[in-house]
Amino acid sequence: MEIFRISEKEQGRRLDVYMTEKKHWPRFFFMKALKNRKLKVNGKKEDPSYRLAAGDVITSYVQEKKKESAVTVIYEDEQVLLLHKPAGLLCMDITGKEKDTLLDRAEAYLLAKGERKPYPVHRIDRGTSGLFLLGKNEAAGHVLEKLFRERKIHKTYLCIVLGRGLPPQGRLTHQIFKDAKQNRVFLSDTPVKGSRTAVLDYEKLAERDGLALVRCRLITGRTHQIRGQFAYIGHPLLGDNKYGKKEINKVYGEKQQLLASRQMAFDEDIGGLLQYLAGQTFADPDVPFLKKYFPGVQA
Repeated sequence: MEIFRISEKEQGRRLDVYMTEKKHWPRFFFMKALKNRKLKVNGKKEDPSYRLAAGDVITSYVQEKKKESAVTVIYEDEQVLLLHKPAGLLCMDITGKEKDTLLDRAEAYLLAKGERKPYPVHRIDRGTSGLFLLGKNEAAGHVLEKLFRERKIHKTYLCIVLGRGLPPQGRLTHQIFKDAKQNRVFLSDTPVKGSRTAVLDYEKLAERDGLALVRCRLITGRTHQIRGQFAYIGHPLLGDNKYGKKEINKVYGEKQQLLASRQMAFDEDIGGLLQYLAGQTFADPDVPFLKKYFPGVQA
């Protein structure tokens, strides 16, 4: 538990602005903490826009644990840190229930070098492996968040799907609706209340024994998008017990989706603080399921 008492100099500031600056949290992390009642003002839940008054007491129940574990660095400079996330490891956790996350490891790695906590700017599912990008300071973090929001950072994924009958390439466009209580998404061909458009392009790179190795480029970035869209068209990801076929996953002995964030590419016109990254593409060389199911295939 952490307590913040608002002084006269701090009064009038919005709750969301105060906490994101005080703790170097990205906005989505703050919103999740608020939603889960991990943040209270004077013992009550308040809106993000709440204006703080002198004497207000903010109580944070967010558990931030440190754990010294090795990280695999793909790229690092003074502004950004790009890591490999193993499948099965959570990116971050505000509940304190998780003993080990990639953010914990990144913090330990940087603190050991005398540097500040990193600034997370996006997430990938626990069962997904691959590239995880962090800002090394608040300014870089804000720029990265803006680039993701403006779709100037492009992510390419590799996955293995049940592939019989899957066309060689295509664009998938659906309406996607997230049910937060069930922590899953539902898809349709036409808009429904609360749905958003989900679009991705894919290319089948290889096929073997009824399985297909697929490269996906996200046009939109929705929760469980790749998993949901391929399941919807009848080609679920191998290992995906939420959207896929449990009986087939059991035969192969796969307990989590075979999905990897393989590449991350920056637009040519990003400008500003991170303009030196313009036009650069980074790749994660470690995709275990690629070696297991499609050895020798260049992806």
